[in-house]
Amino acid sequence: MIRETSAELLWFKSSYSDSSNSNECVEVATAPSVVHVCDSKNDQGPRLALSAAAWAAFVPYAGGDESR
Repeated sequence: MIRETSAELLWFKSSYSDSSNSNECVEVATAPSVVHVCDSKNDQGPRLALSAAAWAAFVPYAGGDESR
C-alpha cells in the first residue's frame, strides 16, 4: 500500500468556496487510490481519505443533486 505524506499531496480549494473568506472551505488532494479531504481552517487537523467511488457518490449529494 502506498501512503502519501502531506508534503507529497497537492491541495486545492473548491471553486465554489466563498472568495470573501478564503479560510472557509474544504480542500481536496487527489492520489492514485484515494481522495483526501480536509478543512482549510485547520490544516493540521483530521483528514478524510475516501475511495474514488465514495468521492464520486458524495460530490452530487454535497452539491444538492437530489436525484442520486
